[in-house]
Amino acid sequence: MSYEDNARIISDDIFELVNECFDQERSSRNNESRLNFFDTYNDYFVLTDDGSYSINSKEINHKVETLHTSTGAISESFEKFIKPMKFDYTTDIAILDICAGLGYNSSAAIADFMKNSTANLTIDMVEISKATLACGLLVPSPIPEHDITRKAIENELIKQNYATLSLETTEIPENIQINVFIEDARQTVQKLKDNTYDAIFLDPFSQNMAPELFSVEFFKQFRRLIKDDGIIATYTSSAPVRSGFIESDFYIGLGPIFGRKQGGTLASHNPLMLDYSLPKNDEIRIALSDVGIPFRDPGLNNTSDYILEKRTEERHNARHTTKISSAVKTPIFLGKEMDDEKLKRRVERNLAKMNIPSTTSEEARYIVEVENRYNEKQDDKNNSTTRIIEMKKRLKKIKEGN
Repeated sequence: MSYEDNARIISDDIFELVNECFDQERSSRNNESRLNFFDTYNDYFVLTDDGSYSINSKEINHKVETLHTSTGAISESFEKFIKPMKFDYTTDIAILDICAGLGYNSSAAIADFMKNSTANLTIDMVEISKATLACGLLVPSPIPEHDITRKAIENELIKQNYATLSLETTEIPENIQINVFIEDARQTVQKLKDNTYDAIFLDPFSQNMAPELFSVEFFKQFRRLIKDDGIIATYTSSAPVRSGFIESDFYIGLGPIFGRKQGGTLASHNPLMLDYSLPKNDEIRIALSDVGIPFRDPGLNNTSDYILEKRTEERHNARHTTKISSAVKTPIFLGKEMDDEKLKRRVERNLAKMNIPSTTSEEARYIVEVENRYNEKQDDKNNSTTRIIEMKKRLKKIKEGN
């Protein structure tokens, strides 16, 4: 199976139907297959609470999910990817939209830009699957600006001989440039220019499906591409993803909570662009636990399975040597009294292997002492990143007997 087949996330049924639709368009040059597609196959689309449509994923671990939260597909784009941004709309704006999917994130960016600016907007959309992008032409547009994105998608699909007919009538405004890359995002980012983007939207389906798009090496490309005050936004609260950003020399902060129990992640060169700290326990686990081992993709060309396997190996090797075991969330009990004797015994067995006698020992309190400075509102000196790095250093000293 090719990387593209592996990376494609929409369900097999809709994938085949969409390909068949555009096969018919190419062979007959008849617009009916595309124009009638949604009415014929609307059962394959999922109506979310804000009236916008999503699509089911293929089966992953015996489970099918929608590509967007049921709370609202287009609302999710505005809440998670637009609201956290701090664009200077008096200047030109450039955005990199990775895993562009149906085009909702780019459309939300266009809507916000057109409301606030008369400057120039450039959006580089990256999506590996032609059929997924084509779904953006088939669903009803949730906002008028989606029609602009659809025109850019259609232009690229025609250029690549996937579509034939130019059915999208909305014109792309002269001050908006949309480039569509239908390829592995890892290859795209290596071709882009340094210091280009004011924002990067990172929206793969999941870290377990696409760890290659959450790797340290991938984030190091972002470090090169994004401007000093630029912000990266992603929906995930995953420890290895947050750890990967820090290892790639970013500051991190808490993203908005929408449709999930936890907030996403924001990253920037500039800590002042990030308002809110991660939750305390998240900081502790990223700093001290093997769960904070990031994804790695040397060469930016490895398979998802290889990256996941290597991370599992690295976690195993780090456990009890450089990291506290993640079992029973051991690190979050440092500095705390424990009433559950059975749990306490398990926790303290894990701690003893790192030269930490107990949860309330001097060593334990020393490691997490930096959390006494915790503030929900972070600044350039006291923030999630500085605290995580300091706890890592302190754990190393204790393990080495210093």
